[in-house]
Amino acid sequence: MQVTACATSPAWTPRVAADAWTVDTVSGVEAFWRLKAEWNDAVDRAGARHPFLRHEWFRSWWEAFGERRRLHILVVRSAGRIAAIAPLVCETVWMYGVPVRQIRLMFNDHTPRADFIVAEHHERACRAIWSALVDGPERWDLLLVGQLPSESPTRARLTRLAEEDGRTTGLWASTDSPYIELRGGWDQYFGSLPGKFRSNVRNRISRLRRIGEPSLEILDGERAIAEGLDDAVRLEASGWKRQEGTAIGSHADLQAFYAAFAKRAAASGWLRLLFLTVNGRRIAASYSLSYARRLFLCKTGYDPEFETCSPFKVLTYFAVQDAFERGLEEVDFLGDNEPWKLEWTVRTRPHDWLFVFNTGSRGRLLYPLKFQVAPALKCLPRFFKA
Repeated sequence: MQVTACATSPAWTPRVAADAWTVDTVSGVEAFWRLKAEWNDAVDRAGARHPFLRHEWFRSWWEAFGERRRLHILVVRSAGRIAAIAPLVCETVWMYGVPVRQIRLMFNDHTPRADFIVAEHHERACRAIWSALVDGPERWDLLLVGQLPSESPTRARLTRLAEEDGRTTGLWASTDSPYIELRGGWDQYFGSLPGKFRSNVRNRISRLRRIGEPSLEILDGERAIAEGLDDAVRLEASGWKRQEGTAIGSHADLQAFYAAFAKRAAASGWLRLLFLTVNGRRIAASYSLSYARRLFLCKTGYDPEFETCSPFKVLTYFAVQDAFERGLEEVDFLGDNEPWKLEWTVRTRPHDWLFVFNTGSRGRLLYPLKFQVAPALKCLPRFFKA
């Protein structure tokens, strides 16, 4: 998907609604920066149980990935206080050879989950956001609201509002992120896992003990994290990640994003760098976040020299045990339901992308291309093989 530059617009455009409700469009970075305190207050009042809606996350994202895009943040206020935020961006993309004016949530492949931030008056706030999208001056063909978690009400509300206004919608299933509910105690949890898997974990720990005693190292202070971040990035870039270009160190924008967010998350007290050490040597790492009594494993990796010892499996063993001891409620693996994650849990949290197609000619063309023609073409190779 190719992205090209959007036109510029004023930094702050107010739109007055009835009964002291307003919808402001924030498209300038300085206005965005100034929202930090109010933004995070709205996140807290919305009851978000993850850090991926915080101002620190979106500022880091915009600084790293905002090139050739334009901010289009909709801020709904009731009597002056923020009731909801839609953290959107504008861009022009090419889809199936067609140039498309797109508005979407501020997310990409490195965003575990995203959503509107709705702190109060949920139904009315979502309707205000939709009205601003439909009635505002920004012309668009496609609205993309991606990485919505299964428990979010945004999908149903926005779908209903769009269809009431004659817009076509489509849903695309995204990641199913495994997570562990930390109920009971560690012994009860670990004992509930399949015996073959438990034996395998113990075998890997025994292999490591032939080299030295494995242990969990947790860095959570700003200075310690600053000193340990390079080690975490080095270990995260295991052989296959670097080869496929998914490692943090593979691209300058990824390095900028994770470094900037690490600094802000460390200052806020959320960042945890988890290391598996053997004789003091760091052989596996997880760039993690501890937020709202949940541990999020964002980026992980290990030293391939120790591959036969399954170092990240051992790190996960110690990390989950530590999470139980700290009284956390959940360990979230994020990302997709890869087999190694499903060894630890059967629970997953689905995410979806909601596509809303506008009523113009390009919007009407895109729906059948995305949800009818493209899926049919994917089936052709299987048809001919059969």
